[in-house]
Amino acid sequence: MSGSSVKGSVAEVFLAFLKLGLTSFGGPVAHLGYFRSEFVERRRWLSENNYADLVALCQFLPGPASSQVGIAIGLSRAGYVGALAAWTAFTLPSAVALVVFAYGLNAAGSNFGGGWLHGLKVAAVAVVALAILGMARTLTPNRLRASIAVAAMTVAVLLPSAWGQIGGIVLGGIVGLAAIKAAPAVDRTVLPLPVGRRAGIVSLAVFGGLLLGLPLIASMTDSALLRLFDTFYRVSSFVFGGGHVVLPLLKAEMVPTWVNYDTFLAGYGATQAVPGPLFTFAAYLGTVIGGWSVAVVCLVGIFLPSFLLVVGFLPFWDGLRKQPAAQAALAGVNSAVVGLLLAAFYDPVWTAGITNSFDYVLGLAAFVLLFVWKAPPWLVVALCGVAGQLFIS
Repeated sequence: MSGSSVKGSVAEVFLAFLKLGLTSFGGPVAHLGYFRSEFVERRRWLSENNYADLVALCQFLPGPASSQVGIAIGLSRAGYVGALAAWTAFTLPSAVALVVFAYGLNAAGSNFGGGWLHGLKVAAVAVVALAILGMARTLTPNRLRASIAVAAMTVAVLLPSAWGQIGGIVLGGIVGLAAIKAAPAVDRTVLPLPVGRRAGIVSLAVFGGLLLGLPLIASMTDSALLRLFDTFYRVSSFVFGGGHVVLPLLKAEMVPTWVNYDTFLAGYGATQAVPGPLFTFAAYLGTVIGGWSVAVVCLVGIFLPSFLLVVGFLPFWDGLRKQPAAQAALAGVNSAVVGLLLAAFYDPVWTAGITNSFDYVLGLAAFVLLFVWKAPPWLVVALCGVAGQLFIS
């Protein structure tokens, strides 16, 4: 990035995103709203059109869209170090909270309270159901795209592994490319991030090299850390559609090889109760597996593709976003994402969370609080945990 594009200090970027990392509840869509209020309306770091361009780019890329937008804003404001500062500040609060939660879970063991943990699993049912409903409205607006979702769900159910998830995504992209007619692109102003094409090519080459090379290296070594890093890097590289979509991919990779169902879903429920990106779920999983040092490895592994892809695609985005083929393929992929969430909603979310009539009532009440009363997810998670501890033995 050229020095002329750097408009602020690393410290101001860090402090701005730290405030958001401490207060941004509600998931990826809410995060994008917070970012717009902070950086377009209040601080005026970006214009409305510039911000819309960044959001469009990060929706196009796999990975956590809100974190990628944050990385891009930090990059725009204070260069590459600013991008790192934005990510660190936005991610750190929730990651620390989940590490502490995981240590408490490990320390308490069987004495921790099965009812409270089960309440978190019921909360996860309501949260994922709401995510599916919201995404289906936007991403499957017609019969063709709804059919793509069902087909992807079928692939994921019949092939209950990471390859089944990836297969569903690839299927969606192929059908979208062949059958979806993309709307004409609306031209906007040029993106405010003059990352050079050479830097973009290098970044994409590193991304592809790690994606292909890490599994080979991990298979030739006995390093558990390297295998974990490869797992989280690969999962993040194939997550389209927001933070909740990481659930089926991580479930396929982590359960039961690294953690059991109960521990996995309890952590996913706890992730809904903290601010910041949902991908910090990786910090919880790493801590459960091997402590805070493993959490760092998992966290870096799941977010590294975002850095590489944002830097890699920025120089080419203005041209790529105007190509109908790219838009059609992305529409198909996004439809497939709904199917992957539907598959995960049944197993493991529903099967582990709803086991009796009380669970059903509690889950329905949690969904009504989220959908009708617009209650914040952290409050719903906390209430489900309390209800589980009081009424579930």
